[in-house]
Amino acid sequence: MGTIAIVLIGALFLLLALGVWVAPALLAVGIIGMELFADAPAGSILATTSWASSASWTMTALPLFIWMGEILFRTKLSDDMFAGLAPWVEKLPGRLLHVNVLGCGIFAAVSGSSAATAATIGRISLPELKARGYPEGISIGSLAGSGTLGLLIPPSIIMIVYGVAAQVSVARLFIAGVLPGLLLMVLFSGYVMAWALLNKDKIPAAGLALRFAAKIRATRRLIPVVLLILGVIGSIYAGYATATEAAAIGVVGALLIAGFSGMLNRATLLDSLLGAVRTSTMIFFILLGAAYLTSAMSFTGLPAALASWIAGERLPAWALLVALTVFFIVLGCFLDGISIVLLTTSVILPAVQAAGIDMLWFGIYVVLVVEMAQITPPVGFNLFVVQNLTGKDIFTVAKASFPFFLLMVIATVLITVFPEIVMSLPRAMTAR
Repeated sequence: MGTIAIVLIGALFLLLALGVWVAPALLAVGIIGMELFADAPAGSILATTSWASSASWTMTALPLFIWMGEILFRTKLSDDMFAGLAPWVEKLPGRLLHVNVLGCGIFAAVSGSSAATAATIGRISLPELKARGYPEGISIGSLAGSGTLGLLIPPSIIMIVYGVAAQVSVARLFIAGVLPGLLLMVLFSGYVMAWALLNKDKIPAAGLALRFAAKIRATRRLIPVVLLILGVIGSIYAGYATATEAAAIGVVGALLIAGFSGMLNRATLLDSLLGAVRTSTMIFFILLGAAYLTSAMSFTGLPAALASWIAGERLPAWALLVALTVFFIVLGCFLDGISIVLLTTSVILPAVQAAGIDMLWFGIYVVLVVEMAQITPPVGFNLFVVQNLTGKDIFTVAKASFPFFLLMVIATVLITVFPEIVMSLPRAMTAR
């Protein structure tokens, strides 16, 4: 089995190093595995796997949620967020730096994409913070770190992908991500406050204090988005809608918000549709390649052998999780989050099940670790987004983001020590 693993891993990294797209690389490695190490017909398995991986009702939620985010990305939501959130954070240590954290948290709940979250909030917050004299390092770092919330706070694209690959309820995954997402927001804002208290001379003076009524008026444009978030997540939690049905609700709500804001026209509608098609097609292509590689791995017997080895060695769950954390972070230096999840599912999940780890909890753990990968050079997607927004080199952005990377490590430790952070809401949802 060691020879099989070395050959397949070597082939994969060789193809990726040559610049082959992730999806064809996965298909090619699957064909190599089938032809060299299995007796099953590679072509027939490819045909059946392609159909099985694409003919999934659950996956229809994916393009719908992507389209919802694309619609809102083309509205004035980022402007509304800065104007609406700024008056409420003026009294906190760090002041307007919290707009990055809160704005990314809100947009994450309507986008599902880490890169889109960072780009949307950053295009208005970074120029505003710079103009008002806020330090560039903490402004960049808080944006890059908070942008990763797009993966964890539902509806999350990567949760849908994991749910389909691991055969876990997407609706329960969405609900399981709520408390960890809020935990991460608290950790980020807590760090910003601590940094501000230690560097009081670097934070600009507070602006004019607004009365409560004025704050409400400034926030009124965010009310439709908050209602949309509550409608999507609340309908799932209450059991009124599946993830796919909630996605349809989200699209209708996003179209209404864009229409009433005056931003919905033929051009923006077509742009949002094309953006959703491009992203969805990319993900489905990678999913097809990963599904075929999963089948190939099963025919070679590698996942079963790995699971048997872990069961025989009686490797404790915490040791396996530490090893997987390092493994995912290293992969994050070269691959995007969706590719990481789909690439590793076939081999890792049998081993995780053998170690007695709950698949629902493990999904949130994977998302948290993949979040770390979004801000690890040289291929951290959020680093590229922030680099494009600021013009800084990738390592300057990575250095500014490093404290938030450590906060994600702390969050991962916390959900491992206290798994109820993840499991409490799904259990309450099931008990309803």
